[in-house]
Amino acid sequence: MIRRVVLGIVCLVASVTVARGEQAPPMPEGMEVLFNGTDLTGWEGDERLWCVRDGVIHGETTPENVANGNTFLIWKGEDVGNFELRLSFRCNAENNSGIQYRSRRITDDSAKNKWVVRGYQHELRNETKLPNVPGFIYDEGGFAGGRGRICQLGERAVWPAGGDKRVVETVLDQAAFEKLMKLDDWNDVIIRAEGNHIRHYLNGKLVLDFTDEHPKALSTGVIALQLHAGKPMWAEFRDIRLKRL
Repeated sequence: MIRRVVLGIVCLVASVTVARGEQAPPMPEGMEVLFNGTDLTGWEGDERLWCVRDGVIHGETTPENVANGNTFLIWKGEDVGNFELRLSFRCNAENNSGIQYRSRRITDDSAKNKWVVRGYQHELRNETKLPNVPGFIYDEGGFAGGRGRICQLGERAVWPAGGDKRVVETVLDQAAFEKLMKLDDWNDVIIRAEGNHIRHYLNGKLVLDFTDEHPKALSTGVIALQLHAGKPMWAEFRDIRLKRL
């Protein structure tokens, strides 16, 4: 706590410290390769929009081939609960993409296409100005309690069962992120989820640390990659590896 004197009154103000440069954990042994670099074996999505190009997964919408609502390339493996997921991405700045995890595939009448998932999303963008940057947790489809941006990039936060999110520390600020993010290039992502504790890393540095105690916190589900509805866009992915914990 910080003691602050205002007009002779002593106030106690909660302080938020900044912890910089926390390194990603070493790669665990025995990671499962989810993408073979040749074709989309093991994945399912709209074949108009997804393909393998030059050894990477390439997703693209155009004025001729539009996405009817947000659409996803869904990994067909078993649901994943506690895990570490590693991959590299790049995308353009016309729209945004995302990595879904602990999500559920939606097949009822609310789905605008055959490849809809809802749940935790690791946001992907080709931008550097906070808060609209890659790395924050978004509640895709409102499935995790309708909370929108659940945890912003740079936050170490807790969402308690009976209250609102509480930020306890800043792990990365604007200046540090601008040095870390590679615009128009490949960026490395690590998502590590253990129980209700979730951490996101970008290019080897911690960018988000979140503990979710909300009643609608998600514990298991599918992994998927997003193409966002709206403006034409493209996103690419490679080196996708999974370790169940």
